Amino acid sequence: MSKLSQSPKRRKSHQRKELPQDIPKVDVLKQININAAGLDIGDDEIYAAVPEGRDKESVRVFGTFTVNLNSLADWLEACEVTTVAMESTGIYWISIYEILEARGFQVYLVNAKHIKNVTGKKTDILDCQWIQQLHTYGLLRASFRPPDDIAALRSLVRHRANLIRSVSAEIQHMQKALQLMNLKLTNVVSDITGLTGMCIIRDIISGVHDPETLAKHRDSRCAKGRDEIALSLQGNYKAEHLFELKQSLEAYDFYQGQIRRCDEQIEGIYNAFQPQVNINERPLPSSRKKRRKPKDNEPDFDLRSYLYQIAGVDLTEIDGVNSLTAQVVLSEIGTDMSKWATVKHFTSWLGLCPHNDKTGGKVIRTCTHKTQNRASAALRMAASALSHSHSALGGYYRRMRAKLGSPEAVTATAHKLARIIYAMLKDQTEYHDPGEGHYEEQARQRAIKNLKHKANQLGFRLIEVTAP
Repeated sequence: MSKLSQSPKRRKSHQRKELPQDIPKVDVLKQININAAGLDIGDDEIYAAVPEGRDKESVRVFGTFTVNLNSLADWLEACEVTTVAMESTGIYWISIYEILEARGFQVYLVNAKHIKNVTGKKTDILDCQWIQQLHTYGLLRASFRPPDDIAALRSLVRHRANLIRSVSAEIQHMQKALQLMNLKLTNVVSDITGLTGMCIIRDIISGVHDPETLAKHRDSRCAKGRDEIALSLQGNYKAEHLFELKQSLEAYDFYQGQIRRCDEQIEGIYNAFQPQVNINERPLPSSRKKRRKPKDNEPDFDLRSYLYQIAGVDLTEIDGVNSLTAQVVLSEIGTDMSKWATVKHFTSWLGLCPHNDKTGGKVIRTCTHKTQNRASAALRMAASALSHSHSALGGYYRRMRAKLGSPEAVTATAHKLARIIYAMLKDQTEYHDPGEGHYEEQARQRAIKNLKHKANQLGFRLIEVTAP
């Protein structure tokens, strides 16, 4: 039986890939920062490295007491250092950063991921020398740090968020104590910290345990009737659970007072800001959003007006962004968008851009970096609130959710919010909602354009015909 003749396999043609003509030339590394120092900061010790020949010892170790930090600054001045790069974990860097900055040094706080050491034994001495060497050749980038006034506001806003979390924990403790006594107050009122719930809890602690008497505190807006509320308050009023409920309520009241005092401090910082707009000449326009009752965690003062004065634009006009969200974002990023070269750099810093891993010219993995950026978290919360919004951003979120799923839709919409905020702060332009069908129409036009391009490739011409 004769074998079938096989044709030789075709070899893939390896055509030479044309490279662009304007390929930048790689220069030999030059020492850019001649007077650079490197610091490796820990809780107990700080290792500092200066250029060779500036002192008998180019590496010294210092303590972390204030007197030690001043001695470190004196030593750097004696070594004629002008710029310092530091790497640290946690908040250990803040004190030495502020001291060095006040003494006139150019201070770089660098990301630990950007200064991974070469292979070998890792020690603090080698780390500070490696940081100093990288900084000498200009290979380090400083992490973003807002101006002092924004940093002070950021510190208090973060502290306020911690207080709110403490309040939430005490509310859960009160709910637990009520459940242990089989008081089903959470089943008949939507919020036990509302008017009805708090009046009932305070009476329970004062010794009133009669369900009918307690049910008289029912507010007229409560959905459940007085009889049903009375039934839910028949339980076992044990002394140990009443004590737990009492202490939880006292802690709740204490934290509420702390939040009010924190708001007063925040308002004082707002008053110290140099406003970008004169509210008398350019008054804050009336909001197009529907007025709603302020929530329990919102401040008593007019936060929207303060944000408008320091930003120059009204960020609360963006759908999904309220005053508290705008406060968090501005306290984290400030108002100077020149810190980021482009909007892509800004969204990348927020961790809202996909990171593409490429090999062989192909994308093998794409994901967003995990980040603890509080501005990014606030924008994600604002994006998730747009699911039922009859606006352009609401329509965009729903289209992304149908296409990618909820988690990716939240990231995509938060990315869109970040771009809008960047443009508003940089160009000082107001936001105008283009309408719920804006992004759907954009998608339709892109689909038509792609169809026309495909038809031209196949030798056809696409003609638009109006339906009868």
